[in-house]
Amino acid sequence: MTSKRTTLTYRFFAYCTAVLSAVYLILAIPLPSTPVPPVSETSLTHPFAWNQDAKWDSLEGQYSLDRLMAQEVVEANVKRGMDGLKSGLRSIEGRELEASSPVFVQLEKSFFSLAPLVAAYPASLPDYLQASSDIRTQVKQQSERWNLNDRPIRETLYRLLYGTRSAVEEVMLQVSHDQPISSLLAGVDEPSVTPSALLLGVTVHSGDMLVSRGGAPTSALIARGNDFPGNFSHVALAYVDSASSRLSIIESHIERGVIISTPEEYLDDTKLRVMVLRPRFDLPEVKQDLFLPHRASSFMLRSVLQRHIPYDFSMDYADSSKLFCSEVASYAYRAFGIRLWMGMSHISSRGLRSWLADFGVTHFQTEEPSDLEYDPQLRVVAEWRDIETLRKDHIDNAVTEAMLEGAEEGEQLDYDWYMLPFARAMKAYSWILNQFGSAGPVPEGMNATAALKNRYYSDRHARIVSALQKDAVRFKDTRGIQPPYWELLRMARYRLKEETNKSIQ
Repeated sequence: MTSKRTTLTYRFFAYCTAVLSAVYLILAIPLPSTPVPPVSETSLTHPFAWNQDAKWDSLEGQYSLDRLMAQEVVEANVKRGMDGLKSGLRSIEGRELEASSPVFVQLEKSFFSLAPLVAAYPASLPDYLQASSDIRTQVKQQSERWNLNDRPIRETLYRLLYGTRSAVEEVMLQVSHDQPISSLLAGVDEPSVTPSALLLGVTVHSGDMLVSRGGAPTSALIARGNDFPGNFSHVALAYVDSASSRLSIIESHIERGVIISTPEEYLDDTKLRVMVLRPRFDLPEVKQDLFLPHRASSFMLRSVLQRHIPYDFSMDYADSSKLFCSEVASYAYRAFGIRLWMGMSHISSRGLRSWLADFGVTHFQTEEPSDLEYDPQLRVVAEWRDIETLRKDHIDNAVTEAMLEGAEEGEQLDYDWYMLPFARAMKAYSWILNQFGSAGPVPEGMNATAALKNRYYSDRHARIVSALQKDAVRFKDTRGIQPPYWELLRMARYRLKEETNKSIQ
């Protein structure tokens, strides 16, 4: 009797093991590769490249020389350069210039040439910061008459706005130990009659857009994954209640879809930088309805309260049933006749398109967060950034760019195949949680394979970042200066190559 019972028990366990093994093997069957649509070859679709490595090296060398000069000599050189820069800015005021005007080339050259001098004479940093703000204001005003879908125009705007920020940040990182630096850079206090509230000392109006950079590895990928690599990975819309003056922030998160956050919740989610953008007061639509920005944010608030809006992994800005972060702003304003992103974003790098397709992206002409800054319909009201987060931002960017170079050479996002059944089980569990309004370990709209590839990318990014942080400290100890961005990029390339070689061995 006992033997028979033992035999039945053994058969039962054998049967269960066979069933579980079969289920496991079935769940381990990978999905077919996501097809990546071909790039439509036009004058617009190719990644921007500075192609000025020699120039960056010369600026680094010039900084080393300037540090050895007498301070009074450096001060005089800074004053001379700043006077020339201000003269160039005055020549723009009140004129309507084409983007091809030589004055913009000279302005860029003058600003970059000043960078090593300012770094060697930290007392001049406030004037340099103000000059960067003045350039941004003047160039943004000039761009109101430009066609941002014209490639040469777009490049001019990018070189001046992104380029001046890059130069400023290189200087900030070099002088931070000598000069107290305010985290706030004021822009244009564009008039608005909509309800307002204070955020980190800045008056934010209902309908303003908050463009930020998150701290996750995928945030760096979003910021840099563009034909015009940028500084921002997230867009949110400000709503201020007219009765209570309470500020709410409407945003779309990968994990939860579109939500309404308090300022504290918004800021608690890592922000390496934040910029406030506001519609121009003289826009025809706004002149006709001064409360239009508030009505746009009110419309978006009601939409979130009325229905659950999932995150749009496809990045299809024309489909409002799901919304990624940029769409929160564009969908709200489009309902009232303002189309944001006058210059559309393009993602034409083959390797990047392949990686993004693995994460569910199907639309590669879209609305990237970084590109909202260049929209001439919007004014830059303020920007926050501090030294510690700036260092992390630059290291994250360098690693991301180095990884994307690998993608362009054919490297694929990988994952451990044996983890796929467990990831699919977690996806099923997440689906159940989603039905009850909760977020699960695998975001709604993301499949199990994409979740594993996301983890692979994030883990690899984190390993290289950790190594690069140590390399940056050694560079500083050896050379006496913080490694500029181009040096970080070289070190990141070396670390990635080293890791690849080890995996092959």
